[in-house]
Amino acid sequence: MKSPVNLNAIPVVPYCAVMTDDPEAILHYAAESAENGLGSALVTLVDIRGGAARALGAQMAVCGDGGYCGYVSGGCTEAAVAAEALEAIGKGADRYLLLGEGSRFFDIVLPCGGGITVVIHVLEDATPVREVLFELRSRRRTALRYDPHSQSLAVVAHSTLTHWSGCLFIRHYRPRARLLLCGRGIELEAATRLATALAFETLSFDGRSSVKIDDVIDQDTAVALLFHDIDQETPFLKSALTREPFYIGALGSRRTHEKRCGVLRTLGYSQSQIARIKAPIGMFGPTRDAHTLALSVLADVAGAYSA
Repeated sequence: MKSPVNLNAIPVVPYCAVMTDDPEAILHYAAESAENGLGSALVTLVDIRGGAARALGAQMAVCGDGGYCGYVSGGCTEAAVAAEALEAIGKGADRYLLLGEGSRFFDIVLPCGGGITVVIHVLEDATPVREVLFELRSRRRTALRYDPHSQSLAVVAHSTLTHWSGCLFIRHYRPRARLLLCGRGIELEAATRLATALAFETLSFDGRSSVKIDDVIDQDTAVALLFHDIDQETPFLKSALTREPFYIGALGSRRTHEKRCGVLRTLGYSQSQIARIKAPIGMFGPTRDAHTLALSVLADVAGAYSA
């Protein structure tokens, strides 16, 4: 007769539970794991030496059952990081982990040839993470402050950069990029499909309804005008110019844009306001089909948001 298996002796094996690098999804996974009593760790990239696949502040969430999501590198180190996080959860204490240059893991070489340091924070109280998620869903920028001395997180006022402030690490968060697509026909349809596939918060307006866009434009919003008629786009353009979206683009040739500028000057808009409009819209010049136009517009918007 076989003796019973000691389940506590079975090691927990890390596995990718969700393939995502979306900050909100990562924070939600971390908070949910902590609240379910499974144990949770939030891993944050806090130092880069040389090149790195991810930006400072990139994060992973690790659950006590071995599941993890997010990335702090290019995918080659995440399982090793998760294994370290599981040890930290088991011991109930935060730790730093060096990878690449200067690391004790000589068999893990980062593709960029540099080195990174991550901090593994054992998340015992999910309240600060839930507060950040609330702010993001309310379309407000916010930040988390990590204190290595007290091994704690706190929500703080938004900072424009993720950075070290003395001995405290500030990780800033922005709401998901919102894209307002205004136009008609196949251009609007193609751009809406692509934007949705790329996980933008996408709103489409064809100009036929009385819906106003004023209340949905914030500093993390892009406005793309895909009309072939200046009169049809003007109400949307006026709304965009009186707000602070991070991107305004309009369809049409350079000659069309000259006419557009003339109309706007007549309406009393200044040269500095008009200069905010990217026209012709898109990243790579004139296009002759809707799908290429959609790709050009979305690439331009994504580049502006990242910058």
